[in-house]
Amino acid sequence: MEFQDLIFPQYRESAAFFWRGYTLEQMVNQLTGNQFDLGKGRQMPMHIGSRELNICTLSSPLATQIPQASGSGYKFRINNEDRVAITYFGDGAASEGDFHAALNFAATLKSQTLFFCRNNMYAISTPIDDQYAGDGIAVRGVAYGMPTIRVDGNDIFAVYNAVKQARKTIISKKTPVLVEALSYRVGDHSTSDFSQAYRNEKEMLKWQDLLKRIKDPITRLDSYMVKQGLINDSFQAELREKARDMAREALKTGTGQLLPNIDNLFEDVYEKVPNHLEEQRQQLKSHLRKYPDQYNLDSFVGGREWPS
Repeated sequence: MEFQDLIFPQYRESAAFFWRGYTLEQMVNQLTGNQFDLGKGRQMPMHIGSRELNICTLSSPLATQIPQASGSGYKFRINNEDRVAITYFGDGAASEGDFHAALNFAATLKSQTLFFCRNNMYAISTPIDDQYAGDGIAVRGVAYGMPTIRVDGNDIFAVYNAVKQARKTIISKKTPVLVEALSYRVGDHSTSDFSQAYRNEKEMLKWQDLLKRIKDPITRLDSYMVKQGLINDSFQAELREKARDMAREALKTGTGQLLPNIDNLFEDVYEKVPNHLEEQRQQLKSHLRKYPDQYNLDSFVGGREWPS
């Protein structure tokens, strides 16, 4: 993708953020919701975005970003712009109605949109067998009348070349493209998930045997780079240690920052704060003046001065 291309992410696009220039410190600021968070502490963790980097802020409702990408791609096409809207989503999101509406709109309006599906065989606890009876997600792109390709999602070079060709096709042919990248989610869906509750040992052994042969994407790239003489064991060890130190330092710094000013609770929705919100702000100030020791006001920008 090019820098001017607009990204509509889901939850697993950290690499795309970092590639564009989003820093580890910015990510930690958002995770901790401190005063330097671009979202001013209002979003859930990992609900990140950056206007400067052409990345829309992701949101919790599944698949809502897909029709938005169709609309942006339509705008790029009618203005004859060298821009593509790319949206990422999983196999579970492809079961939402928004997915189908988005692909149909994009196909009929010839939107410059790249639909990138990460099919990792599970939508949290729902396996693909319970999601669809057809042959994956790729056939849906064909059905809606757009160029489609299925790639090995564990092969970084296959994915890179598929996306590169997809963008070229979108710009030259004025058509959306669907890419389905096949992978497998080995770990839990999230820190609140326990996948052993819905994946038995027999199934895990089946996939572990497959992964031994096809390898996960990091191991495959690692093996390739070692064979090409691009890296060695000492370089990897040094790089991993450096990455851990960077993450720890960023977390230490981020958690030590003050939280945003409490005024942020009432601002940025309207150009001018309406009367009903101003009344609520004054009610909150009165409450905090009455019970200042119950709310750790010193942890916020403005601290104890704010309620005055």
